[in-house]
Amino acid sequence: MPPLAEGAALVGARVVDPVSSLVAAVPAARGSDEPGPPVEVGRDAAREAAERELNKPMYAEHEPGPVRRVWNWVWEHVFGALESAAFNTPGGWLGLLLILVLAVGLIVALRMRLGALRTAAGPPRAPLFTDRPRSAAEHRAAAAEHARGARWDQAVQERLRAVVRALEERVLLEPRPGRTADEAAAEAGRALPGLAAELRAAAHTFDEVTYGGRPAGQADYDRLRELDERQQHSKPDLTTTRPAAS
Repeated sequence: MPPLAEGAALVGARVVDPVSSLVAAVPAARGSDEPGPPVEVGRDAAREAAERELNKPMYAEHEPGPVRRVWNWVWEHVFGALESAAFNTPGGWLGLLLILVLAVGLIVALRMRLGALRTAAGPPRAPLFTDRPRSAAEHRAAAAEHARGARWDQAVQERLRAVVRALEERVLLEPRPGRTADEAAAEAGRALPGLAAELRAAAHTFDEVTYGGRPAGQADYDRLRELDERQQHSKPDLTTTRPAAS
């Protein structure tokens, strides 16, 4: 008897090969040795099948989260641009770092220089009167109303406006739109030399409160109120308020 093939078994007087049995059973299960017709799948059905397949959790569990996606975007765009710049810069990354340090130093120097110029020049000065023309009495009434409410900033501003408007009403100052507090004090000091220093101090207080951000207090308002009362009874120096004879 010939030797049995690997995996074969002896059943009675017949040798059974499991591989041969399986091959023989396939046509029997299909019912024919001829291949069946091909299965045709439409485009829509194929798309739906692909979507169902891709929507399975097994595909989504390995996708990067939002933080990872942001990092990937930054790495791709920002670091990619830096790498490209370093590649085209003499010295590579070291040269690019030196250029960045110089640029930051230049920006800081310009900022310090511009800030120093702005500080030296002081804040911009706006006109003393910004609304409709009002009489000195109206400005005094507004100042007193602010003072009663402890709104010292507005009280100081209105009291200085009352002083300047009163000097205009006394024809010691020429009414001029756009005049600043410093200009009014300088012009009024020539007409009232005895109050020149107080007028300059009042204009300085007005500027600090209005443009410098310094909060005013009751003492500031009281000084301006006293100045207003003194200027009403002060005799002007008429030789400085008239044009010189030609």
